[in-house]
Amino acid sequence: MSDLPRKAVTRTAKLAALPLGFAGRATWGLGKRIGGKSAELVARELQQRTAEQLFKVLGELKGGAMKFGQALSVFESALPEEVAGPYRAALTKLQEAAPPMPTRTVHAVLAERLGEEWRELFLEFEEKPAAAASIGQVHRAVWHDGREVAVKVQYPGAGDALLSDLTQLSRFARLLGPLIPGMDIKPLITELRDRVAEELDYALEAEAQREHAEEFADDPDVVVPAVVHQSEQVLVTEWMDGVPLSEVIAHGTPEQRDRAGQLLARFLFSGPARTGLLHADPHPGNFRLLPGPVGDEDGEPEGWRLGVLDFGTVDRLPGGLPETIGTCLRMTLAGDAETVYELLCGEGFVKESIALDPDEVLEYLLPIIEPAEADSFVFTRGWMRAQAARIADPRSPAHQLGKQLNLPPSYLLIHRVTLSTIGVLCQLNATVRLRDELTAWLPGFAEPEAGTEAGTETERE
Repeated sequence: MSDLPRKAVTRTAKLAALPLGFAGRATWGLGKRIGGKSAELVARELQQRTAEQLFKVLGELKGGAMKFGQALSVFESALPEEVAGPYRAALTKLQEAAPPMPTRTVHAVLAERLGEEWRELFLEFEEKPAAAASIGQVHRAVWHDGREVAVKVQYPGAGDALLSDLTQLSRFARLLGPLIPGMDIKPLITELRDRVAEELDYALEAEAQREHAEEFADDPDVVVPAVVHQSEQVLVTEWMDGVPLSEVIAHGTPEQRDRAGQLLARFLFSGPARTGLLHADPHPGNFRLLPGPVGDEDGEPEGWRLGVLDFGTVDRLPGGLPETIGTCLRMTLAGDAETVYELLCGEGFVKESIALDPDEVLEYLLPIIEPAEADSFVFTRGWMRAQAARIADPRSPAHQLGKQLNLPPSYLLIHRVTLSTIGVLCQLNATVRLRDELTAWLPGFAEPEAGTEAGTETERE
């Protein structure tokens, strides 16, 4: 598969075959069990075959199918360990690579968008893509002024492919539910579909990246490549080397894992506070670990920095993250069930037609926000699985209460990004001082100055 299949009938046929494949493998598994093979062994083989088929198709199709796969990839931490391996291997492939489009197609896009003499803009241009993603692929090149650059070229027909894939995937979202326990797949697909227009608009992406690059220009911890040139379907930015986060997840040292995790958490909460924008695509393929500045004495790099790529999807938060989130977190940790419940009702997390026990709501929230309570917290797959199992088990009180809570539209993207980032922290197995980052950057989380809390109470009354 070397090009983006653009005919709706072709893409639909491939995606429609997935549920049939799932059903066929279930029948195959039943036959194996009847034949005497252990249920555990059959289940493992079934999971592996399912993972291989699902993510082979998603990766081949790119477009919305691959975008969905990438969004799903950060949640593999929630899978039971005995079946996580096959998914982990298949998902990791989606984070860094996909089959490239033909060279002639790349040249045609560049000629149309940069002019017939596009090669004169570059001193060098590598024909083989350095990376491929859901709607475009990246080529390494040298700009005419000598700067090493990344040239992002959008696949022709990417918009139609995105919409078609996500529409088709939503039709059998229920069948995909077991992939990630405790997670409703359909809202994820809906939210991805709602972001299609922004994802395709490289002018919006360039604007968001410029704002981040300017704000973090002198930051010792976070690096954002500068935008060099932008036109429809083509985005040129400064090249950034570094260790992909997927490699840190697979082979990183404890020091690298902890540093990557700390900086990822810092970027999640400091970005909106500093730029009014939330980077909304936190899968590992969009981050790099870079050596820090060279030390004065020994000439060795000092520490690590976090490189951030791909600003195609952002949430615009002019005032930073909502103060209610920070206040609610602080009050939950303080055990103030009544205030937490009032805040959740006021923001629409509890609908007016529903009445819940504030103490039960507090009990539901406390395990989820455990990382914010400790001085430092070790994010593990085991912890993530425990949270997923608690919420997914129909017999659990947490499951019953969770079904009655509502997620307001204005919080949808914030929720997904936060959950995704936590998923990556668990993949990293990182020890993170999360409370430090929340105190520094999340409005409402730090203890208010004397007198301000009383004012808040008066306003509530």
